[in-house]
Amino acid sequence: MSRRPANAMTTHAEWGAGDPHLRVTREDTRLEHPLSLDETRIGSDAGNDLVLDGADPVHATIVHDERDEYVLTLHGEGEMNALPEGDSRTEILRTGARFTIADWTLVFMREEYADHGRPFGGREGGELSDQPPQSERPDYTVPGDEPGPREEVNKA
Repeated sequence: MSRRPANAMTTHAEWGAGDPHLRVTREDTRLEHPLSLDETRIGSDAGNDLVLDGADPVHATIVHDERDEYVLTLHGEGEMNALPEGDSRTEILRTGARFTIADWTLVFMREEYADHGRPFGGREGGELSDQPPQSERPDYTVPGDEPGPREEVNKA
């Protein structure tokens, strides 16, 4: 059941809304990891936010950027949804985006009402030609904050 507010008309929900998290699986292991930090480090090193056996020390990072997007950078070997261009191993994560690290499978989840990749309130707002354009994304920065570095990413 969606936690989408009844009056949601865009995917421009509150900053970090929609319960962003990773579903992490390997053989008989299943867990969920909330994405509550501005940067989540994933790898085998004990200092990482998500520690996975068999991964490189820092295998991947997920940055919650200034546009309220979750951006994956895969530093080690693994599969991603986007076909990287050149040496880029970066993509914006959308609900259901899948990537692998060693023998782990990770799936990004965020309720559609907050996933900016599904305009006008997600599937519940209409599909393709039935979808009216939504307003510009709000400025999520806090007054006085410096904007973070902008990264070129592959869109899934």
